[in-house]
Amino acid sequence: MRVRRRACGEEGRAEHGTAHGADLVVGVVAARTGRLASLGDPLAFAVSLVEPRLTRITNGHRTHAVRLVCRDSRSTAEGARRAVRELVADEGARIVLTLAGTQVLPAAADACEEAGVPCVSSTFPWQVYYYGRGASDVAPFRWTYHFCWGLDAIAATFADLWELAGGPGRTVGCLWNDGPQGGWSRDTERGFAGTARARGHHLVDPAAYSEPAADLSGHVAAFEAAGTDIVTSAATGRDLALFRATAVERGSTPRLITCSRWLAYPPSATSGDRQRPAQANVATLVYWTPSHPYRSSLDGMTAAQLAEAYEQATGRQWLQPLGPAYALFEVAAYALRTAEDPTDPAAVAAAVGRTRLETVAGTLDWTAGPVPNVATVPLAGGQWQPGRRHDYELAVLTNPHVDGLVADADLMPLR
Repeated sequence: MRVRRRACGEEGRAEHGTAHGADLVVGVVAARTGRLASLGDPLAFAVSLVEPRLTRITNGHRTHAVRLVCRDSRSTAEGARRAVRELVADEGARIVLTLAGTQVLPAAADACEEAGVPCVSSTFPWQVYYYGRGASDVAPFRWTYHFCWGLDAIAATFADLWELAGGPGRTVGCLWNDGPQGGWSRDTERGFAGTARARGHHLVDPAAYSEPAADLSGHVAAFEAAGTDIVTSAATGRDLALFRATAVERGSTPRLITCSRWLAYPPSATSGDRQRPAQANVATLVYWTPSHPYRSSLDGMTAAQLAEAYEQATGRQWLQPLGPAYALFEVAAYALRTAEDPTDPAAVAAAVGRTRLETVAGTLDWTAGPVPNVATVPLAGGQWQPGRRHDYELAVLTNPHVDGLVADADLMPLR
């Protein structure tokens, strides 16, 4: 399937159209410039794919024209806030969609909360999204909704991989930064650490490093002194590449590295040595692949067809966030179609809150929790292994939670 790919912000119907008063506008905040630009590719591609398929919405006995309008976050929190303001004030957005960016996604969601417009987002651990933005179990957000996995699910998935590598009760080195990823990973109540320790694993956590890291030799030395042969992290590709090079220099390469965040992307989408990319044989979380048995509620497209459309249109390897990116539009369409009044932001927000929908990213159910405003996504465990179609491909190693997804490979040593 060949798709005419339009970047967010390129002139056309996705950016300019008729006066917004008569239309239902779906606003999109995506990074198209700046350091996160490559991470914005899945959402930008989803816009180009969905746009000709989502031109009208029927709600009850009325049919409404739909416009997709995209704004560039410029990979910054302030850029995300400005994008939301423009979408709401200039375009009359009825709902805003976004994903990716540790600082950018919360800023976009907060701006929607302040503007009184519903927002749906993904690909950001839900505890950081929810508690990190100031909500509580008894004081949820009014306008902003999210679907994703949790830090507890990442820890459980990584524990499965650690035990696959060496059995129960492993000593694991923690390569965690001094930002939100590291802080929330250390949280013993709602973060990664509590779940990992409850599984019987001992965590070795040296002093936090600042991104971008300049020297990780202290972490390598601390892990070596503790006798760790497994390392876990949420590092960028650049920082993980630095850690791996430092470990090789010291002759203390771990048996296994588990890493989330940017390492869920293939090597071509992150920084690192192209001869030995940071992801090579690194284990990571698996939340969406062409093999997931999911189908879109918009058009019946399968996960495999979505991945193929991306590869044919871009010439690049499929990306895990493609599934959540496309599902954002499924949720928006469903909310506009089922809201008591799709022109009323409060009614659209309420419709998202009662949504249970089968999407190309799986079943999204905001009625089930774990907290208000959040729907969860199950994880499998995988590893970047040498592939047939691409230099490295994401193999599924463990899968206790995703029905119909086959674990199709054995764990390969890091060395």
